[in-house]
Amino acid sequence: MGVYQAYTDAELMQLLKHSDEAAFTEVYHRYWRLLFAVAVNKLGDLTLAEDLVQDVFADIWNRREMIELNGSLRAYLAVAVKYKVIDARHRRSVNDQHERNAAARHPQADESLERQVHFEDLRDKLAQFVAELPEKARLVYQLSREGGYAHRQIAERLQTSEKNVEYHLYRALRILRIRIGQIFFSLLLGICLAAPTL
Repeated sequence: MGVYQAYTDAELMQLLKHSDEAAFTEVYHRYWRLLFAVAVNKLGDLTLAEDLVQDVFADIWNRREMIELNGSLRAYLAVAVKYKVIDARHRRSVNDQHERNAAARHPQADESLERQVHFEDLRDKLAQFVAELPEKARLVYQLSREGGYAHRQIAERLQTSEKNVEYHLYRALRILRIRIGQIFFSLLLGICLAAPTL
C-alpha cells in the first residue's frame, strides 16, 4: 500500500478508472476524515454523516470509469458531500413537516402512545430486516452498529480486509434504508388516507 501513498490524486483516479481497488482504498483513506468532518459539522449527526460519506465513496466506485475531474479531487469530493448534505437536510425537513402535520391532526393525549407503538413496531421491523440481510452484511452491521466495533476491529475479527468491511456495511445500510423507507411510506400513506377531507 505504501507505493499508492506516493501517487498524486490524478494518478490514483487514472488507476481507479481501471478498477484498481488499492487506488480506491488510498483515495478513501486520504479523504474520508475530511468529508466526515464536513458532514458532521453541517448535519450534527454522526451516523447520518458516516452514511453520507459512505454513499459518496460508493458513488465514486460505481462511476469510476466515467468521472472526469476538471479541478482537484479534493474539490470534487467536497462538492459531492455538499450535495449529499443538501439532500439529507431536505429529506429531514420534509420528514419534520410530516411529523408536525401529523401532530396537528391528532390529540396530544394519543400522540405519545401512538409514537410508542410506531417506535416498537419500527424496532421490531428493523430487527427483522437485519436478520434477513446477507450473512456477511448482517455480521458486519451487527458488529459495527450494535457492537460498536471500528472497521479495523471488525476486519481482524472476521479475518478480512477493511475494504471488505466497508463494502458489506455499505451494502447493509443501503438495504436497510430502502426497507425502512418503504415502512415510512406506508405509514405516511396511512396517515394521509386517515386524514379528514376538506
